Amino acid sequence: MIQKERTILAIDLKSFYASVECLDRGLDPFNTPLVVCDKSRGKGTIILAVTPYVKTLGIPSRLRRYELPDVKNMIYATPRMERYIKKSCEVLGIYLEFVDKMDMHIYSIDEAFLDITDYLRNAQKTAEEFAQTIAQRVYFKTGLTVTIGIGGNLILAKLAMDIEAKHNKTLMAKWTQDDLPIKLWPISPLTKMWGIGKRMQEKLNALGMYTIGDIAISNPEYLKEKFGIIGLQIWEHTNGIDDSRIQQPYVSQSHSISVGQTLFTSYDPIDAQLIIRENLDELIVRLHQNKSLAGSVGLGIRYASGNGFSKFMRLAQPTDNLKIMRMAIIQLFERHYHSQNGIKAVSIWAGNLETKKYQQESLFTDYQSEVLQEKMDQAIENIKRMYGRNSLYRASALLKKSNFISRNNQIGGHRR
Repeated sequence: MIQKERTILAIDLKSFYASVECLDRGLDPFNTPLVVCDKSRGKGTIILAVTPYVKTLGIPSRLRRYELPDVKNMIYATPRMERYIKKSCEVLGIYLEFVDKMDMHIYSIDEAFLDITDYLRNAQKTAEEFAQTIAQRVYFKTGLTVTIGIGGNLILAKLAMDIEAKHNKTLMAKWTQDDLPIKLWPISPLTKMWGIGKRMQEKLNALGMYTIGDIAISNPEYLKEKFGIIGLQIWEHTNGIDDSRIQQPYVSQSHSISVGQTLFTSYDPIDAQLIIRENLDELIVRLHQNKSLAGSVGLGIRYASGNGFSKFMRLAQPTDNLKIMRMAIIQLFERHYHSQNGIKAVSIWAGNLETKKYQQESLFTDYQSEVLQEKMDQAIENIKRMYGRNSLYRASALLKKSNFISRNNQIGGHRR
């Protein structure tokens, strides 16, 4: 059954982090050389955002600090994630002045989709006029500038925004499927299109596909045979086909919980195990919050050289016991760590999750000890909830190579 064409807005806050930093300083982001970057993390740290002015100098929005050219009077703004989240919530509140919550999908901190199909008649506006009203309201109330793509479905709106609107003086573009052969299909490299990463590009290039049009005119069954459902989805998107609806509830297919971090210096095996234990503490808390038990655990290590390993282990029975999971993960580390290079990233995960209330009993489990452990874990979590995440921690958190205390003062790996 072919669904009725919708009218979708894809809205992006232009240079969001950098614009917020400029506005808080009383500066115009379109005339200010500013980058959002924590200089204290060294020259290898990532620049999270640059102002529109910096982009006019040919500097991309994401790069390492050492890649940033010398720019006169450049301002370095340390990331403030709590501030950005608060500002994002202000904008979302404005969107809800125009549409119901069920007609809004939050894609990221600075991007959202609105289904305005059922609002245009009452507003007596065209899609462009409706979008312009939203843009003006956001600017008037927050000082932020938005970019808007308009399309008959989610993918058309997204493509219109990413490929055309961001480069238009009006910061708005409307696409139909008739626009694709002219505006989308000639594009190369393939990574310029949303949903195609470098690895997929390499695989498609190996099949002789170098432009988006090469994918669009190919046989969808061939792509499905090569790449599974992802191949078919890419073909559909290059042809502007997308039957998904904002109003359809999303049901997560994830059956795992993961924790990880990138390290700013190379760690030796001993110090890396400290980071593993700290991440495991956080993983256990998440298991408790989800009332889940892990049927397996996994460990991922990336060396300074760029390579590494990712391994998992089945547990004898589903558990959220810290001691059991720690022994398994350390065993994975000792079994697979073989390198003269330092360690630059660590990730751990709990997989094959089961709901805790359905835990199967075992003759070999000391349930009295488990109950005591659960009570202690719950007491620790209650203290942290009441007095802050750094109110109680292991003595190892005071070691020089520990990141525990500093990470608890961050959001998404950046300062609050």
